Amino acid sequence: MNNPMSVPCWRLSGFYFFYFAALGCFIPYWGLYLKDSGFTPLEIGELSAWLVATKIISPNLWGWLADYIGKSLSIIRFTSFFAALLFFGFIFTHNYFWFAVITIAFSFFWNAVLPQFEAATLFHLRNNSHRYSQIRLWGSIGFILTVLGTGWLIDKQPIKLLPFIIIAFLICNWWVSLITPDAKKISTKPLLLSLGSILKKPEVIAFFTVNILIQIAHSPYYVFYSIYLKNHHYSATMTGLLWALGVLAEIVLFMYMKRILNYFSLRTILLLSLTLSILRWLIIGWYPDYLSLLIIAQLLHAASFGGIHIVAIHLVHLYFGEQHQGKGQALYSSLSFGLGGVIGSLYSGYYWDLLGSKLVFSLAAGICTIACFITLTWIGRENKNKITALG
Repeated sequence: MNNPMSVPCWRLSGFYFFYFAALGCFIPYWGLYLKDSGFTPLEIGELSAWLVATKIISPNLWGWLADYIGKSLSIIRFTSFFAALLFFGFIFTHNYFWFAVITIAFSFFWNAVLPQFEAATLFHLRNNSHRYSQIRLWGSIGFILTVLGTGWLIDKQPIKLLPFIIIAFLICNWWVSLITPDAKKISTKPLLLSLGSILKKPEVIAFFTVNILIQIAHSPYYVFYSIYLKNHHYSATMTGLLWALGVLAEIVLFMYMKRILNYFSLRTILLLSLTLSILRWLIIGWYPDYLSLLIIAQLLHAASFGGIHIVAIHLVHLYFGEQHQGKGQALYSSLSFGLGGVIGSLYSGYYWDLLGSKLVFSLAAGICTIACFITLTWIGRENKNKITALG
């Protein structure tokens, strides 16, 4: 077991802080920025799809390279630098074609960063993987601070300032990667399973299918929630508070996740999280004018994102082991956030005006219901004891 004192916790936490601080500016307000720049709902959906489309290829390419050279942090430093550099391009154009080109170029590097850092964090923690949630919660804290601060700022200043704020956090993210030490692989065990053998397992196929469906269901929220609230006469400050409340609930879950894992299996946590996700999307879709219900829906973010993500990180760690960890994290990112995000962004952008927001969020609830049935049938039944012990 590695010495807990040797783990660079504050540098790992700092990386998550600045990474999700950038997302705290980007996810809630980029749709508003695009709308202010004159793009239609369909174009906003397409640009959001381009943003996540590179996740299908980018994390796998960089993940393969990281496993090959054995230096995840070198990849992270390189891709973080070019992500920050390319984001400057958004300042100089509002043309759809060039916006799409910059989006693809930026996201090709940016989408490589997090899955490799997840792998690097788990390499640092090794047998202390239960401490992951305590480090990851600093990302949620960064998200909350910027989502509140940015919401307050754009109520008072032009939203054209948004790209400059995001660039500042991207640069800080790159800087932290420079001072974070790389994790050394110490395992000398022979390669027991090929990547192909792992990917053929029914529970692994089911795991990826469930996470693709989960991201499809989340896409209307990520792409249109702030626009949705604005259409129902909520201020940018109140929008920021609602986003922050969801992430605050996620932080509380991260703080107690170690204890929760002592009592419940990953399968049980996943099933409960999916059930609460169904409730969340129905509340958002059908009761947008009731602030008290929207507050409840945002508290359920702890389940729909936090609980599901923690389970996914642990299952990737379990299914792929140390020798395929970089590829496993990359596949999780590319298939769920990539493929799932593309499908979800396109369907929500296309149907937002055609069917209306109420039915779009109802479809999200239906998709989570399908994911729940797949989980019940294939995930964790044969390896229940092993999956429970992982926490």
